[in-house]
Amino acid sequence: MSLPVAPKPALRRFQQARWDEPVIFELSTPGERGVLVSQVEAGVREAVGDVVGALPASLRRPSRPKLPEMGQMRVLKHYLRLSQENLGADFNVDVGQGTCTMKYSPKINDQLIDTPKLTDMHPHQDPADAQGVLEIVWNLERMLAEISGMDEVSLHTQGGSAAIWSNIAMIRKYHEANGEDEQRREVITTIFSHPSNAAAAKAAGYEVITVFPDADGYPDLAALKAALSPRTAAIMVTNPEDTGIYNPAIKEWVDAAHAVGALASYDQANANGILGITRARDAGFDVCHFNLHKTFSTPHACGGPGAGANAVSAALAPFLPGPRVVRLDDGTFDVAEAGEQSIGAVAPFHGVIPNIVRAYSWIMALGAPGLLAAAEIAVLNNNYLLKKVLDIPGASAPYATGRRRIEQVRYSWEELFQETGITSEEIGIRMTDFGMHYWTSHHPYVVPQPFTLEPTESYSKAELDEYAATLAEVAREARETPEVVRTAPHNQTVHHTHHDDLDDPERWAITWRAYQRKYFAADASSGA
Repeated sequence: MSLPVAPKPALRRFQQARWDEPVIFELSTPGERGVLVSQVEAGVREAVGDVVGALPASLRRPSRPKLPEMGQMRVLKHYLRLSQENLGADFNVDVGQGTCTMKYSPKINDQLIDTPKLTDMHPHQDPADAQGVLEIVWNLERMLAEISGMDEVSLHTQGGSAAIWSNIAMIRKYHEANGEDEQRREVITTIFSHPSNAAAAKAAGYEVITVFPDADGYPDLAALKAALSPRTAAIMVTNPEDTGIYNPAIKEWVDAAHAVGALASYDQANANGILGITRARDAGFDVCHFNLHKTFSTPHACGGPGAGANAVSAALAPFLPGPRVVRLDDGTFDVAEAGEQSIGAVAPFHGVIPNIVRAYSWIMALGAPGLLAAAEIAVLNNNYLLKKVLDIPGASAPYATGRRRIEQVRYSWEELFQETGITSEEIGIRMTDFGMHYWTSHHPYVVPQPFTLEPTESYSKAELDEYAATLAEVAREARETPEVVRTAPHNQTVHHTHHDDLDDPERWAITWRAYQRKYFAADASSGA
């Protein structure tokens, strides 16, 4: 008996909405108001006195800020029109942000953080009046300790790179405490670990040694051992790497680092494919971090604020950043300043509370079985898409050829490029004409003509089929009608841009006042 054949995915007809929408400052009408701010009550004014007058002159504005003046309806229309000119994870197949885990964020979690019980709180509020929030922070730290296998967790940092910086800062403090900081001035990473590891180590003053893959495409254990020495402070590696390749010898890497007295730092910003399957402690790591705005389904928020989580062994616990939430003997919660050995504060207060609440809710809703299922589906989706993409002529997956990947893949269009001259970036721009998002790679482009896809557990088989069919269509266009690809986008609100504009700081204008000053010779002091 033959199985029914699934219908070929239809390419989605897509036309981006376009509004010739001015900048909001151009829409301003003097005297128009969207909301009337009530006056300070007389009793409050008497109690606090002239607060503004008490401020130093350097902190007082010489005049009111020149904000746009608009009624509510006009504000609403303005931002809704702009929203229609964007692609977004809520209405397109967004599998193309490999290494960043753009997964679905349940809307109920946004409702949880929108409650006045949370939004009306302040980080300086008396802990006695913030017990619910502090308990969530404390409980989430315990959950992440269990997920990572580590002993202590701090949610103080506000994103992945800040968490990586905290990792290297704790490593430096550890070696200082042992009197070996002057000796240990090298950090080893791999070329396909997230670049923030090398960047943070370099910013901390270390010499960075980069290990490349071996002949089979895996992180080279022999090269690591050759690089290790009494000068090594730490290895800082991402696993799975940003190619989606899991290092099968990761325990040997950690053991080799420990053998020379170095520490091992695990970048688990993107742990989407290994939840409930393996843990940092299982490989012997001393410190790791998570990005709550990746693995644990809190939004990236257009670059911030994210939320980081640093997890450490007991030996590094005294160095964790702070302040931190602590549970007292009576079961209540308090906020404790960083201890004497701590690296101190790397961000204000004790974490990005809205994202912490979202992550806590996501974990609580799934439970341990759900976390495991999310990882398994993410791996299944990724390897299904891998098979579909490799069926497209001109696409390949360099390194560890023929082997499965974990939660993402860094592919290459090099073969297609050599045949047609169409670049990966041009293919990505053309993909937006079909309502699809697409990402190439971190620089430098070690994989030629790269594109990095990560479907996560959020997408259905039908959506993956649609995405692969669209990739195949654009690859066909690159061969048959290359100018269509080269001159894209065609269905978007923007025209084809040239890198000359992006690479010339003299043409940049990143604020309204700078734009007016640069292109209309307006006087910036006017407050326009």
